[in-house]
Amino acid sequence: MRIEDIRQRLHTLGAKPIHIQRVLRLWSQALPQEGGKRRPEDFLPLEVREGLPAVLADIEGLARIRSEHPGEDGSARLLVALADGQTVESVLLPRGGLCVSSQVGCAVGCVFCMTGKEGLLRQLGSAEIVAQVALARTRRKVNKVVFMGMGEPSHNLDNVLEAIDLLGTIGNIGHKSLVFSTVGDPRAFDRLQGLEMGRVRPALALSLHTTKAELRAQLLPRAPRMTPEELVERAEVYARQTDYPIQYQWTLIEGVNDNEEEIEGIVRLLKGKYALMNMIPYNTVDELDFKRPTWERAAEIARTLHRRGILTKLRQSAGQDVDGGCGQLRARDLNGANQPRPVRIIRPAVPPA
Repeated sequence: MRIEDIRQRLHTLGAKPIHIQRVLRLWSQALPQEGGKRRPEDFLPLEVREGLPAVLADIEGLARIRSEHPGEDGSARLLVALADGQTVESVLLPRGGLCVSSQVGCAVGCVFCMTGKEGLLRQLGSAEIVAQVALARTRRKVNKVVFMGMGEPSHNLDNVLEAIDLLGTIGNIGHKSLVFSTVGDPRAFDRLQGLEMGRVRPALALSLHTTKAELRAQLLPRAPRMTPEELVERAEVYARQTDYPIQYQWTLIEGVNDNEEEIEGIVRLLKGKYALMNMIPYNTVDELDFKRPTWERAAEIARTLHRRGILTKLRQSAGQDVDGGCGQLRARDLNGANQPRPVRIIRPAVPPA
């Protein structure tokens, strides 16, 4: 379901734009429809009041918590059931953040991620995306939304941008606190850079993971074939246009992208750029043949980059202690069916001493 479907349904009942905005505002902020200074009977037409319960029942059925997995860090991973029985993952983050999904499955097929193993099953409608926020807000305050859950947002642009526009206006989320995450796609760059003045312009997070084009093609086999240099160039244009730094995402995998050559590549690519490097040690998945480096090694890399002039933050993937990231909750919920076999990639060659 899309937000426009809700608007049209309310319009058919006789609701005017101001009535529709009220319903959507209260829903997206998880506030009661009968709340506020004005009672619905003093504000909404009779036909809308009579038809509203059925509309709200369908909206509330868009996303329901199937299971919750609290982490020791204050996060909580949510397995969210959609109206058709499919499931996606949302993550309540410390300090008011929320990570939402934009697709059931994913077509990019990142080899270190469980989500991509089943491929893309379907798109989430914009209303289903906002429903994850409304659902989370029934549990705790949400003042930041990152599109870093299941799916590739650039493959569902219309729905993601429609959700972002609502959340950044009547949804009461600051524009810089809406983070569009992507592996990098020309269509996404074109749409984001072409947003009209006055529209909600989200911050941009770019999943880089390596500075080597060949290795990136192995790690992200179905991502658009843009080189790391091209990705940074396109991202830098958006950073300067919006005055938001690009958040480069780097999943740190032992023996794959945690070497000195990659450190030099990062400095070469990002020195002087309006950028923030987020180093995130790999969230270990038993079914996959990858390991996370030690925290000491990860911290050493982050310190080295910082000394070399690259603003770097070492981040812990939320809820690691519950083994709930990268599609793991959904995979376990499928009762072990169609479990993927371990995936191996060619490690970068180590030059002789």
